[in-house]
Amino acid sequence: MTVLRVGNASGFYGDRFDALREMLTGGELDVLTGDYLAELTMLILARDRLKDPAAGYARTFLRQLEECLGLAHERGVRIVTNAGGLNPAGLADAVRELADRLGIPVRVAHVEGDNLNALHPDSLAAHAYLGGFGIAECLRAGADVVVTGRVTDAALVTGPAAAHFGWGPGDHDRLAGAVVAGHVLECGTQATGGNYAFFQEGDVRRPGFPLAELHEDGSCVITKHPGTGGLVDVGTVTAQLLYETAGARYAGPDVTARLDTVRLTQDGPDRVRIEGVRGEAPPPDLKVGLNRLGGFRNEVAFVLTGLDIEAKAALVREQMAPALGKVADVRWELARTDRPDAPTEETASALLRLVVRDPDERQVGRALTAAAVELALASYPGFHVLAPPGKGTPFGVFEDACVPQDTVAHAAVLHDGRRVAVPPAHDTLVLDDVPEPAPPEPLPAGPVRRAPLGLVAGARSGDKGGNANVGVWARSEAAWRWLAHELTADRFRELLPETRGLPVTRHVLPNLRALNFVVEGILGAGVASQHRFDPQAKALGEWLRSRHLDTPEDLL
Repeated sequence: MTVLRVGNASGFYGDRFDALREMLTGGELDVLTGDYLAELTMLILARDRLKDPAAGYARTFLRQLEECLGLAHERGVRIVTNAGGLNPAGLADAVRELADRLGIPVRVAHVEGDNLNALHPDSLAAHAYLGGFGIAECLRAGADVVVTGRVTDAALVTGPAAAHFGWGPGDHDRLAGAVVAGHVLECGTQATGGNYAFFQEGDVRRPGFPLAELHEDGSCVITKHPGTGGLVDVGTVTAQLLYETAGARYAGPDVTARLDTVRLTQDGPDRVRIEGVRGEAPPPDLKVGLNRLGGFRNEVAFVLTGLDIEAKAALVREQMAPALGKVADVRWELARTDRPDAPTEETASALLRLVVRDPDERQVGRALTAAAVELALASYPGFHVLAPPGKGTPFGVFEDACVPQDTVAHAAVLHDGRRVAVPPAHDTLVLDDVPEPAPPEPLPAGPVRRAPLGLVAGARSGDKGGNANVGVWARSEAAWRWLAHELTADRFRELLPETRGLPVTRHVLPNLRALNFVVEGILGAGVASQHRFDPQAKALGEWLRSRHLDTPEDLL
C-alpha cells in the first residue's frame, strides 16, 4: 500500500499557534496530529472544568481549527488530536458547531473510555492511557477529524497507521515501528533541532515541525517540509527517542516496542530512516494518571549581594525560623550565582530561595510572607527580594497506577453517532527487564584531558511523574566505547550530586550508542508540585554535559 505521511503540529498545550497552517500548506500530508496533553495539562484542564463543566479541552486547538479546517478539507488531510483532554465529546461537538458555522462538510468522531474518575473520587483527574485502535475505528468509518482524551502520545500515529495499512492487534513489529515514529513526532520540533544539544550545527531559530513517511512494514523516514527551519539527522532523532523513556522495552497499550532494536540511518538531507523495530505483546495493565491537589505553596527569593554571602543567608534563615515552625515542608536553596569583584550588581548577587508547602493555605499565606516583608529594614545589608511575597497558591500531585486492560471501556464514537467498543489486547506479556547487553570493547589506554562530557556526547532529559530520565548518546563508535565504560550509575551520581542517595538505574542501548538513566524521586510528586528549581528536569542533561571528566584526547 502507499506510504502514509503523518505530520505533527503541536507538542504541548501552548505550542506554536501557526503550526497547523504551516503543516497544511508546507507540503503533502495524509494525516496531521496534535499532541496537547501532559501530566500538568491534565491538572490545568481539571481545574478549568471545576469552574465550567463544559470546559476541560484545549481551546487553542479550536481557535487553530477555525483558521485551518477549510484548508484541511480542501487538501484531504485528516486531523487526529488528543486536545479533547477531559472532555473529548465536548470538543467533538464544538468542532461540529464550528464546521456548520463555516459551512465545511466534515465528519467528526471521538474516542472515550479513559475517564476513571469514578474509581478515584479523590483525584481531580484520573485517566487511563488508551491505545490507537479507537482512533483507527473512527478513521475506518470515514472520520475527517478524530478527537481523543488521554491516549498515549504515540497512539496518535499508531491509530492512523493501523487504519491505513489494515494492521491488527497481533501485528506487533509493525505497530512497534509506528510507536517509535509516534514517539519521535510527539514533541514537535524537538525532533527537528529544537532543544538539541548540538543546536549550533543548524539554523534552529524557527524549526519546522516533523513528519513521518510510514511504510506498511512499520519502517519510516522522519523528515520535515522542504524549506522549513531546523534540521533532521540521526542525532536529533536519537535525542527524541531517548526523551522520557527508560530501558529497552517501551510499553504501551497496543504493543511493547523494543528500543534496543531500533536502527537509524541518514537517508539524505533532513531525512532519517528508522527500521528494524521489533515489537512484543503489550502488558496486561494500562497506566493510569492521577492528578490531585497536594496543598498550597509559596516562595520568596532573597537577593544577597557582595561579601559574606553565606553569613547573610544564615542570618535570614534564622530570622525567618519562627514564622516557619508550623509549616509542613520548608526548603531553602542558595544559588551561588555571584562572582568575586563582579562588574555588575547582578553578577555580584546570589539567590536564596525559600519554598514552603502545607495542606493549610493559611500556613503559607499572608502571615508567612509578612514575616519576610518585615525584614526589609532589619536584616542583612542590601536586603531585597525578587518579587513582593504573595499569598499561597495550590499545587498539584501526580501519581500513576495500573488497571487491567479489560476494565476500561475504550470506545470509538463515530461521526454518525454509533458507538463501537474497542476490545482490550487479547495477547499480553508481563514486562520484564531486558538483560544488559555486553559492553563494547574499551578504548586502549592513552593520554586524557579534563573536559566537559558535552564535547563528546549529547543528552536530553525529561520527567515521568516524580522520576527523571537522562538519555546520553555518543556521536562516534570510539566515543561510545569510552562512554559505555566511563559513565556508570555511580559516576552519574558523582557528577550530579543532587542524585546522590536516590535510586539511579542505567539502561544500555547499543544500537543508538546510548545510555538512559532513570533517577527515581528527584522530582518529588511531579511537575505540578514544583519540587525543585527545574521541576520537569528539562536541563538535567545539559548540567550533566557541562560536568568535567578525564576524557581521551583522541575524542576531543
